[in-house]
Amino acid sequence: MALKINEQIMKRFDQANNILIVFRRHFSGDSIASALGLYNYLESKNKRVDMVSENFVLPTQYEFLPKAHLIKKEFSFLQKFVITVDIKDIGIEELNYDVEHEKLRIFVTPKQGLITGNHIRTAQTRFRYDLIVVVDSPDLESLGDLFEKHTDLFYQIPVINIDNHSENEHFGHINHVDITATSTAEMVYNLIKTDQKLVMDADKATTLLTGIIAKTQSFKTNETKPHTLNIASELINHGADRDLIIRNLYRTRSVNALKLWGQALTHLKHDRSNNLVWTSITREDFVRTGANEYDLHDIVDELISNSPEAEVIALFYEPHHKDSEGTPVHVLLTVEKPYDAAKLVGEYGPLLGGKRRVSFIVEGKSLADVESSIVETIKKRMKEVKK
Repeated sequence: MALKINEQIMKRFDQANNILIVFRRHFSGDSIASALGLYNYLESKNKRVDMVSENFVLPTQYEFLPKAHLIKKEFSFLQKFVITVDIKDIGIEELNYDVEHEKLRIFVTPKQGLITGNHIRTAQTRFRYDLIVVVDSPDLESLGDLFEKHTDLFYQIPVINIDNHSENEHFGHINHVDITATSTAEMVYNLIKTDQKLVMDADKATTLLTGIIAKTQSFKTNETKPHTLNIASELINHGADRDLIIRNLYRTRSVNALKLWGQALTHLKHDRSNNLVWTSITREDFVRTGANEYDLHDIVDELISNSPEAEVIALFYEPHHKDSEGTPVHVLLTVEKPYDAAKLVGEYGPLLGGKRRVSFIVEGKSLADVESSIVETIKKRMKEVKK
């Protein structure tokens, strides 16, 4: 008899020893909580677990979550490179190394004779992980460089895909995609509670409830369903601290972030005929407010929750730091059904993200020019969809 999806995943968890949890570059609170919820569960089963998201910086409002600081912004080593020297006939007198001009030099002194290329073999060990879990991510491309620069890792190691978004591309070896779930954190809870030996303590419960509250804007979004409230109630019964979550997510905004929101609202524009909302942030806005790019995702989420008529929301911004000549313009586009974000702006690629939210960079143009041209493109495509 075939195993159900939950049973397949739990079997993989039991078999694995070194597990990697990853989530999309443009993460959400649900991404963080889902990864931490799985991490806490797998760690309790004595598994070795790493959590990684490209260039991850922990947002201030999530610092209260236990072990959130363990989420890494890049991989540590994935494989070991092995150099084998056959010393059967020559022996070894001395071994040392140095690093010069970013080059490693290894010195091997034989007891007798010479070491030639025939004595040396090189190899790579297997990847350090034997299972990958991707959470709250529509596709592998949304992982950014974690996937683009390490494709072999994701093709050679089994991948479990856990997500609640309809645009998910079912890229895993095991795909646990439930579009009826309000959040990925909710799915993680329903998954791990099938383990009869699970000890659901207050920290685990608080972490998972954080993901649900973040995703539903404290149960205010239209996607909130009765079963979501039932799960929240179960987690509170397990000791989840709802007041702690609300205080950190919604009552501890930094003054700098609030100032940045003010700038976004000042620049806000609205095309009522297309239900399109957009705004822009300049580098000067970042300097003036003291905020950074990690506050921008909260702005988008606030625009979504407080602009129920908006079907497409675009954010244009210049990075708050300048690493090179010129000023690239970053674009973050979020859409509701029936629109596909990637199709609205496909020619501006390469895109990161999926059908609901994509991001990309435009080089060589001013912020005003990028905003003008892309908004016109979006309007045109929206009209085509409505025909």
